[in-house]
This record gives sequence, structure tokens and C-alpha cells, in this order.
Amino acid sequence: MTFVLPDLWILVTLAAAIFQTARFMLQKYLATATLSAAGATFSRFLYSAPFIVGGLAVYLGTSGTQLPQIGSGFWAYGLLGGTAQILATVCVVLLFKQRNFAVGITFKKTEVILTVLTGWLILGEGVTIWGFAAIGLGVVGLLLLSAKKGENGFRLRDMGNKAAGLGIASGFLFAISAVTYRGATLAVMSDMPVLRAGVTLAAVVCMQAAIMAVYLRLREPGQMSAVWQARKVAVWIGLMSLGGSLCWFIAFTLQNAAYVKALGQVELILSVAASTLFFREKITGREWAGMAVLISSILMLVLVA
Repeated sequence: MTFVLPDLWILVTLAAAIFQTARFMLQKYLATATLSAAGATFSRFLYSAPFIVGGLAVYLGTSGTQLPQIGSGFWAYGLLGGTAQILATVCVVLLFKQRNFAVGITFKKTEVILTVLTGWLILGEGVTIWGFAAIGLGVVGLLLLSAKKGENGFRLRDMGNKAAGLGIASGFLFAISAVTYRGATLAVMSDMPVLRAGVTLAAVVCMQAAIMAVYLRLREPGQMSAVWQARKVAVWIGLMSLGGSLCWFIAFTLQNAAYVKALGQVELILSVAASTLFFREKITGREWAGMAVLISSILMLVLVA
């Protein structure tokens, strides 16, 4: 029997999901052990910036490529996207303190649904009847996930509790960052996708690290030293972040984005494994049902979009 390796885009997408799950696991660990939500978020940007900037410098040096010119709107798009991603990450880390790891990651995945809705409402981009059906199914999944433990039934007001609010806010903010990052990338004057992505990522991460440093210095001064003291763990957050970003980008250059996003939902399976095996958290029957319905909605949406 001949063993056939999967296509490269499949392997890279799976690697991206593993990197991303590991990063959020480390951030949850730091946020519950030594750091605040803002401190755990800062650690990602602080410790990933040197790797990203260094990687870009090595790429430019070895390829003999000049740093491309930056078009109008780059810094505005980058600043808006970077700020939205900071707030989204803080929401996810705070959510980990409210609900288990798997539910937190599932709430984060609403960014797929919210990105489509944002494009339809703001940009007038078309959504098919099947797309609306997938969004409706996603709302059912959110209602299942939003209820507090021990509660039954479907109540819209459940989506207004703290955990649900943090989850939906994170998805909305991640959706904004995705759209604005694309705008920033398109403002880089180069026909090489890898270079456009590298320049954008390096600029945004440096802005994010600076923003978070100022915030922590003014509002949570003790967290600066705490992040440094946690560097033996936090540096891995930077490496996981770099690995995830690189693998996602490679996957999107190799295969249709819808297929990459669909396979990328394997992150939810990894989050369940992490929640039950690593964090020893219990997932209720209602949470299992909510995650199953929501992931079905997301898969349906990315495949019909």
C-alpha cells in the first residue's frame, strides 16, 4: 500500500490551527497564573515583534529586495486594525476567566459570521439565501452557548450576559481587524504577497507593542515587570503567534480561502482537547450542542460564500 501525503495547504492549515491553539493556551495560563488580561495580551505583541521584524530583515537581506513604498491609508488601516485586534484579544482572555477554554475559542469563531454581516451592511457585498441561513443557524448556536450553567430554553437576553458579550465583541473586533489588515496590505506598493504581508505584520505588531506598553505604564504599571518576569513562557507566545500568522498566510496563497477557513475550524477540536485534557474543564451538554451548531453554521457559511 502506498502512503500518499496530504496536499501542502492541508498540512500548513493544520499547523496554523495548532500554533494558534497553543498561543491561546499560553495566554490563558498566564492570565490565570501571573498576568492580567492586558498583560497577557501585551506579551503576545512584545515577544512576537522581534521575530517578525527580524524575519522581515532577513528576507530583505537574503533576497536583495528593497523595502517597498507605502501608499496612503496604510498607517490608518494598520492602526485601526491593530487596535481592534488588541481589544479583541483582551476580550478573549477575559472570556477565558468566565467560561472554559473550548467555549471561549468557539465564541471567537463568530468573527467569520460577523465579517460576512459587516461586509453586507457596510460594503453592500452580496449574501446568498444559504448565507443568511448559515447566519441564522449561527445565532441558534450562540443562544445555546450564551445561557448560564443550569439554565434551559432560548432567551435573547442571555446574549447580553458578560461571557456572551465578551465573545461576540471579540468576534466583531477580529472581523474589523481582518478587513482593515487587508486594506493595509493592499497599500504596500509591491507585487509580492509575502513582502506585503511581512511589511504590514511588522508595522502593526510594533504599533501594538507600543500602544500596550503606554497603556500598561499608565494604568497597570506593575504588569510591565510581570510580563518580563514571565518571559520564559511568554516568549513562546511570540513564537506561536509568528508560526500561526506565517502558516495562515501560506495556506491562503496555496488554496481557496473558503477551504482554508473550513479546515481551520479544526481549531475547535483542538480547543476541546485542551480544555478537557490540559485545563481539566468540564463541558456541559448544552455547550457541546452550541459548539456543534455554531461550527456547522461557520462551515456552511465559508463553503457557500
